[in-house]
Amino acid sequence: MDKVCAVFGGSRGIGRAVARLMAQRGYRLAIVARNLEGARAAAGDLGGDHLALSCDVAKEHDVQNTFEEIEKNLGRVNFLVNAAGINRDNLLVRTNTEDMLSQLHTNLLGSMLTCRAALKTMIKQQRGSIVNVGSVVGLKGNSGQSVYSASKGGLVGFSRALAKEVAKKKIRVNVVAPACTSEDESEPEKPGSQPSPHGPQQPGCQTVERMRAWQEDPPQGLECCCRSMLPLQCLL
Repeated sequence: MDKVCAVFGGSRGIGRAVARLMAQRGYRLAIVARNLEGARAAAGDLGGDHLALSCDVAKEHDVQNTFEEIEKNLGRVNFLVNAAGINRDNLLVRTNTEDMLSQLHTNLLGSMLTCRAALKTMIKQQRGSIVNVGSVVGLKGNSGQSVYSASKGGLVGFSRALAKEVAKKKIRVNVVAPACTSEDESEPEKPGSQPSPHGPQQPGCQTVERMRAWQEDPPQGLECCCRSMLPLQCLL
């Protein structure tokens, strides 16, 4: 099977770490971000013949055009990573409707749209793998992050249901729920910084190494909960 992987939100954070690791494993990558310059910078750092694209995942037309460009330049997508996300932390009573919708549209609807677009090809091929990047707050909740928690909790439920829909097509759907991760594992902790209520920061590479392992050697069983350095939730 061709190793073509689309990483949405691949210009920074966990998405960028995912792209780096997948490139090392020989995948042909489409780095997709809202900011095209950021996507180009991330793709350029990888070397090789990788594709950089701009896309607003909350817009159906953008998503469709993006997949058409990927197929035209790299081939059919058989690995999808949804790492695009935003947060607008605030108490609910102080959160305006626009900020509510932007989080729900990007964090939840966006993954639904990209999954649907990818599945059109994966179902024809009778194979494929999807990893959605959630958050521990989607499982536990957190004060000041009620809308963000709802969007990430919804992503877990969506991934559970989708995994059952496409399992017979030999398509895997996983969702990871990391705690706080450091974008640069070599960056020292800032003086006076407060510990996260969800546990210590972990290098993003620890999360993506597990994601890569699930892509190539998936765990067995309908559901499993893995707890090691980070809280993880994975589904087949």
